[in-house]
Amino acid sequence: MSCDLCPRRCDVDRHIQRGFCGCDDGMRIARIGLHRYEEPCISGAAGSGAVFFSGCNLRCVFCQNKVLQTGRLGQLFTPEALAQSLLRLQQIGAENINLVTPTPHVNGICRAIDLARDGGLTLPIVYNTNGYLSVETVDKLSEYVDIWLPDFKYHDQRLADRFSSAPHYFETALAAIGRMLEHSGQLSLDEQEHAKKGVLIRHLVLPGCVYDTRDVLSAIGDHFGTDTYLSLMHQFTPQPDGKAPLNRRLTKREYENAVDACLRLGFTRVYIQEERSATFAYTPAFSDEVSVQL
Repeated sequence: MSCDLCPRRCDVDRHIQRGFCGCDDGMRIARIGLHRYEEPCISGAAGSGAVFFSGCNLRCVFCQNKVLQTGRLGQLFTPEALAQSLLRLQQIGAENINLVTPTPHVNGICRAIDLARDGGLTLPIVYNTNGYLSVETVDKLSEYVDIWLPDFKYHDQRLADRFSSAPHYFETALAAIGRMLEHSGQLSLDEQEHAKKGVLIRHLVLPGCVYDTRDVLSAIGDHFGTDTYLSLMHQFTPQPDGKAPLNRRLTKREYENAVDACLRLGFTRVYIQEERSATFAYTPAFSDEVSVQL
């Protein structure tokens, strides 16, 4: 069967060859365990139950998890094995189930969630995505996902092409996030300010690209309202082979300008990060040998 899970619509038969995402018909996972470095409403006190999938339908040159882009790192999981891991995350106290870069594996994930729920899983499901997915896939996931955690990376298509090889990124992310909000609404928190349902949009501020951040924020306000929950991320970390403008860290002035843009536009529900977030220290270690940490 040809693959049409993401906007690229490769039409590749993944039983025979790998798609652009690097994935074949197997569900490969590089790490499962508690993760404490998400937004406070996602990590909570105990940590988010993160499942890091291998493979990605973008080619972000600045990705901190770049080793996963090829789709070849980690261990193969059946839906049954993943379901057992999700239940184990619940047993050890995870605040939620956090599916990281999951889109290439949607079919196996849905089956695993069905099995886990039959086995007693009650935790909210977080869909932690690059924002580059189709509205059809959002619709398919609507009965499975409680909390949507999409990136909104670019307004300028030139940046999307140059940094992520992502045709039509802005309109694709805009439509996908719009459909997420239709299904789940704005983010709702419980008494402990832990996320329970809704949408939290992430935007990574890139060095030399604050003009695009302003355009992204303006579009979010225009289309979804300034009561939308945002996470304005300061964690860009230059790669060793990075080229200008991504060969340096974000300056304090650039990030302050991005925060000021949020305030001027009227956003009030915004997570901001300290400068110390820009480090590889918050990137999990991935390997084939130690992929499940439960």
